Amino acid sequence: MLVSWNWLKQYVPLDMPLEELQRRLTLSGLNHEGTAEVAGDMAIDLEVTSNRPDCLGHIGIAREVAVLWNHALTIPAANPRESKTPVDSLVSVRIECPDLCLRYTARAIRGVKIGPSPQWMARRLETVGLTPINNVVDISNYVLMECGQPLHTFDFGKLGNKGDRSNLPHSGPSGAAHKLDLSPLFPREIVVRRPLLGETTEAIDHKTYQLGPEMCMICDGKAPVAIGGVMGGAQTEISPDTRDVLIEAAEFDPVSIRNTARLLNLHSDSSYRFERRVDPEGLDWASRRCCELILDLAGGELARGIVDVGRPPRKREPIVLRFSQLQRILGIEVPAERVREILISLGNVEETGKQGLGIGDWGLDSGIGVQGSGESGGCEAASGKSHISNQQLSNPQSLIPNPSLTMVPPSWRRDLTREIDLIEEVGRIHGYDAIPEDVGVPMVPSARRREDRVLEKVRHVLTACGFDEAVTLSAVDRHTSESLSPWTDAEPLRSALPVVRGADRLRRSLLPSLLAARRANEALANPIIELFEIAKAYLPQGAELPREPLLLGIAGGRDYPAVKGVVEAILRELKIAEPVEAEEAGIAQLDTAASCRLRFRGQTLGYVGRLTDDALKQFDLRGPATVAEVRLAPLIEAADLMPRCVEQSSYPAVTRDLNLVVAESVRWADVAATARREAGPCLETLQYRDTYRDEKRLGVDRKSLLFSIVLRSGECTFTNQQADEIRERIVAACRSEHGAELRT
Repeated sequence: MLVSWNWLKQYVPLDMPLEELQRRLTLSGLNHEGTAEVAGDMAIDLEVTSNRPDCLGHIGIAREVAVLWNHALTIPAANPRESKTPVDSLVSVRIECPDLCLRYTARAIRGVKIGPSPQWMARRLETVGLTPINNVVDISNYVLMECGQPLHTFDFGKLGNKGDRSNLPHSGPSGAAHKLDLSPLFPREIVVRRPLLGETTEAIDHKTYQLGPEMCMICDGKAPVAIGGVMGGAQTEISPDTRDVLIEAAEFDPVSIRNTARLLNLHSDSSYRFERRVDPEGLDWASRRCCELILDLAGGELARGIVDVGRPPRKREPIVLRFSQLQRILGIEVPAERVREILISLGNVEETGKQGLGIGDWGLDSGIGVQGSGESGGCEAASGKSHISNQQLSNPQSLIPNPSLTMVPPSWRRDLTREIDLIEEVGRIHGYDAIPEDVGVPMVPSARRREDRVLEKVRHVLTACGFDEAVTLSAVDRHTSESLSPWTDAEPLRSALPVVRGADRLRRSLLPSLLAARRANEALANPIIELFEIAKAYLPQGAELPREPLLLGIAGGRDYPAVKGVVEAILRELKIAEPVEAEEAGIAQLDTAASCRLRFRGQTLGYVGRLTDDALKQFDLRGPATVAEVRLAPLIEAADLMPRCVEQSSYPAVTRDLNLVVAESVRWADVAATARREAGPCLETLQYRDTYRDEKRLGVDRKSLLFSIVLRSGECTFTNQQADEIRERIVAACRSEHGAELRT
């Protein structure tokens, strides 16, 4: 939000240095982004958060300044002169989509003279980044930047009407041909509706837009004349020939405006404010202010009254602020009168007669104690008699149960709904810098989510293994989306507006983005490119909302056993007790001899594998690459996060190596399961070492599995004979079940 220093002075005295204004506004929640000098004025750039749309106008900023410096706030009265012609004889309004347009107001002025804006207005608009066009259009923009309420001005002569929808020429004030007389015989009609099927409109940027079913259109008797809340139409824009003007002030549904602006890629100062909600009770003031300025700068006659259609402003609910809560949250005691002064100066209205009617029991925080002994200063619970001390008599506030204020927030502060919101207002205006550093604010312990604890362990393992965490975009282009998708073959979800050029599809896997990052690092000759990412993928489910699994993606230059070992290290760190089985992956981009699908609890947990040569060319990679992708939700659920102490055996371990030749179809997971079963409780570790293939030495479709076992007893020293017996049992069982032969 750009604020003009000279413009701001119209509403509040600026008797402080510019630097002090910037500092105080920043401390109160309006972060100062920078200041630039523009033609003798200062353009102050302030960051306005989405919950403070009231500060998207100079009056809102002036109100903050007035409260911070205890200055008077001056707001123009906006009382334009009206003629005798009633406005409802000239125009009517009908809302056919009350869910999209909550309220619509219209006023009409006839006989205006279009020309350039006065220099003072043009300079103010230029300071805040707007280009002057003509006096009527500039006035609507001026009021927008003044109070934050978007307005739109139509050329009344170009609007269709209820009766004869043709434009009837007549002689205007200057004697020139005039397109339309504002005659009651031909009243104009504004219809607020959804677009018709296949309907298009041309906006004032002279581009044609295809309209969607959930957009809000402002129409005359014939066709759309504006995209409600976003941009006006070219057919009814103000031109040098305009003589009669219709002024629109409305309240639109924020979600509809946001979606419309995004779908059409058509963003404006108006849509920006409508997306954040406007002040429903400020519509009439903004409309009157606009009419007043038009009459002053462009002349004409204002029709009497206003056409106001839609729901009335909703009643604002009162909020109770307990002083005990204020002190508990801020850690300091702010005087009651100061609290009242701050809240009222911000526009809150105190409900009289409700002071002290707090929530809860009689306030122990206010100094009233309950004692069974009936000592002075307390209440005697047994007899029900009250004893009031001299100290309490001198402080009447202490006699009120839970002393509090009841405030009704102003219409422009929709973010004030709870007690904590009022406490925040007091804190930021009183000054967070007024809170001592050593103030005794009680700390409440927080509990970390299970998901956060699991992900921390996963990150710890991966970084310890030499991987760096990457963050990539959720939106990818068509080529990237189709390159690798192990989870689904369904068409990816598409975005109407690409995040970056061409990236209009939501990713179905993290791996293509990680491989693209690896390719970029290869181009920079970075020697070590080991990446992982924890993020969501988006898997379509037809007409339903997509599944959004949280995935762990890994892409590195290590070989397949090393990456698979990293995944196994994660499982060990999370103490996954149930078995995770490995089976054939069945992914075209992964080498069948160096890949697997991980299954857990009967479902696919993930994939690990080395990219084929064709896949390396597809991703334009120079060196070998191995990838892994794992669903994290099952691991979060099954992880054992409770630390446990296990007594270690005092006896030495014995290691035996095994080299078994098996058929190519035999899975390592099956061989490992057999070895664990035969080794029994004495098995401490079973470690996969390598897979070897050689048709000359081993035969066709044969492979050698090399692994080791570590045996240890908790009762005695393991002898070589006992270790050899277990080794022979494993070999015999593998020969019987898997056709294995011991390679010597």
